[in-house]
Amino acid sequence: MERFGFVGLPNSGKTSLHNALAGGDAVAARHAFSTKSANVGVARVPDVRLLKLAAMSSSRRTVHASVQFTDIGGLVAGSNRGEGLGNAFLGHVRDTDAIVYVLRAFTDPDVGGDDDPLNSLRVLETELALADLDSAARQLDKLARAAKGDPSLRADHDLLAQAIGVLEDGVPLYRAGWDGDARAGLRPFFLLTNKPVLAVVNIGEDQIDAAEDLAEPVRVELGEAEVMALCVQLEAEAAQLDESERPGMLAALGLGSGALDRFLTKAYHLLGLRTFLTTAGKESRAWTFRAGASAAECAGSVHSDFRRGFIRADTISCDKLLEAGSWVAARDQGLVRSEGKDYPVADGDVMEFKFNV
Repeated sequence: MERFGFVGLPNSGKTSLHNALAGGDAVAARHAFSTKSANVGVARVPDVRLLKLAAMSSSRRTVHASVQFTDIGGLVAGSNRGEGLGNAFLGHVRDTDAIVYVLRAFTDPDVGGDDDPLNSLRVLETELALADLDSAARQLDKLARAAKGDPSLRADHDLLAQAIGVLEDGVPLYRAGWDGDARAGLRPFFLLTNKPVLAVVNIGEDQIDAAEDLAEPVRVELGEAEVMALCVQLEAEAAQLDESERPGMLAALGLGSGALDRFLTKAYHLLGLRTFLTTAGKESRAWTFRAGASAAECAGSVHSDFRRGFIRADTISCDKLLEAGSWVAARDQGLVRSEGKDYPVADGDVMEFKFNV
């Protein structure tokens, strides 16, 4: 399961966001460092296609794709040197697949902390970049010695040296403008700022009408990274309600259908994750795969035997299947295709695997 780490200054709203997404009850206090250990939760990825398939098939069980979120305690200036609870929490960041910056924009005289999201972003980026600089320098020293006996390591050495040049200026690697190959080449070094990034600007209830204006400076600063404004407190309160009551509260507050579903979808796609689906009377399920995966690889995510004995994948897009009304009807209309093991699976494909072992 893919892992996202919430990173922010103390009192930025990380724990409330975690609770809203994962249905948890971690303590969200009004003082710094109330989170002394990482809170881990799982959230299902919303997918209306899956719900429609389950209704079409009268499925007894519906299983959504899931992602894992880790609420990491607040970083402060000097965390890379161990200030606050920095060392422990930088370690938790290193264990995640992507970073979600939670940047406070709401004002509350009873809650300490900076309410300028750009200031928060700069502190966080500086701390992560400095932590990376220390890690990269130590790894470069070892790599330089190893490269003397193995010239094939020279390219890795040079790439890491270039990364150090970026980090010395306090610039995160995701801002370096490097192509995907260079970023992929740095993965074995487990650098924090080489991870994908998404930012949540946490706004107050009285700032909902100005949400986009508050998010825009962060969007400009981060460039290509996904940025969204979200009133975490209201979303967390709505998440505690029964599903039948939630839409009414969100609508009354001017939040439409809410932002949590949109946030989850963006986080899911941030890592290049896509979904194929299976449906039957017993179960309809969403399965996660990496963009570009083959039919045989996706078959293996259902069961290893499916990949080992792969024969073919009967495939149809979800929209076409729903339009046909059933798998049998879609087959009768010639809409179901037989694909081989090398077929690149598309997001939203509904699949039935044939295998023999």
